[in-house]
Amino acid sequence: MNNEKIKIVFVGVGAMGQCAHLKNYVLIPDCEVVAICEIREKLGKKVAERYGIKNFYKGFDEMIEKEDFDGIVASQPFTRHYVILKEILKAKRPVFIEKPLASSVEIGEKILEIIEKSGTWVMVGYHKRSDPASIYVKKLIDEFKKTGEIGKLRYVRITMPPGDWIAGGFKDLIITDEKLPENIEYDPKPKNMDEFEFKEYVDFVNYYIHQINFMRFILGEDYKVKFADSSKVLMVVESNSGISGVIEMAPYNTSIEWEEKVFICFEKGYIELSLPAPLASNRPGKVKIYKDIPSPLTIIPHFPWVSAMYQQAVNFVKAIKGEIKPPNDAKEAFKDLKVAEEYLTLFKK
Repeated sequence: MNNEKIKIVFVGVGAMGQCAHLKNYVLIPDCEVVAICEIREKLGKKVAERYGIKNFYKGFDEMIEKEDFDGIVASQPFTRHYVILKEILKAKRPVFIEKPLASSVEIGEKILEIIEKSGTWVMVGYHKRSDPASIYVKKLIDEFKKTGEIGKLRYVRITMPPGDWIAGGFKDLIITDEKLPENIEYDPKPKNMDEFEFKEYVDFVNYYIHQINFMRFILGEDYKVKFADSSKVLMVVESNSGISGVIEMAPYNTSIEWEEKVFICFEKGYIELSLPAPLASNRPGKVKIYKDIPSPLTIIPHFPWVSAMYQQAVNFVKAIKGEIKPPNDAKEAFKDLKVAEEYLTLFKK
């Protein structure tokens, strides 16, 4: 397989399917998108024509019956992940879905069960882990931990002010006047939540699950939520080894900029990571490293013009080829649902 093109099929080509995923996969040299399925026929055909995809289907069953493929990209609302996955996992091929894993812990558990039975794996789209700057920072953290060059890791702060996350990324979006069928099936609401609690949970994980996941990525270990303030701005966490962390949620808003930052503190220095808007094209994050030994020194590395979304697509293809492990599998993503539940439980107290 390493010398062959990986064949990918798409299940759904709505806004994110097109502009966050499809337009990246068609640029990967060792990947070929061989077919798409989309219940909105006019939309599906227009998208297939633009991106030079030979085959279009209205239904997934017909596509898997007729196509030879290695992996599936299913960019769907996360409130439908169980409904979708229990069908497409029958193809026994690796699947990519958007974050979060599910709309509740209860549904997440069901998804893990069907993945286990399928004999394949699911990669969940936490694109920030694939940003070239994030990859660099993660390796640097691990190196500093090993060498002790600037002391122990003491504190991590993630600041996430809402801003323009699209950054012009939908300029080439194809739309039609078609409407989705009214009978589309969604995952059931969990038994332990009423309508208000369910909406609160869905709204929270839809926006802040990236930061919950990225905190674990930076810490390199699991953590517990220790405090949630009444203004819904602060989530205070502590890792298994006792490292403190804070996620600042919407401490302020921006109308144009995207100012997501990660501040990683050691005893004798720090790393500052600035992440670009999720749909910004060809833009990696930025990094500043400060060391206070043997004398103060600031380092600013430079990265290739590669976006996190493109690198995420490359990583899915590499994982299918067996060259790497999926950057974020379903079991890892399930932990994020548990953290969100911990936070909302604390917030109510």
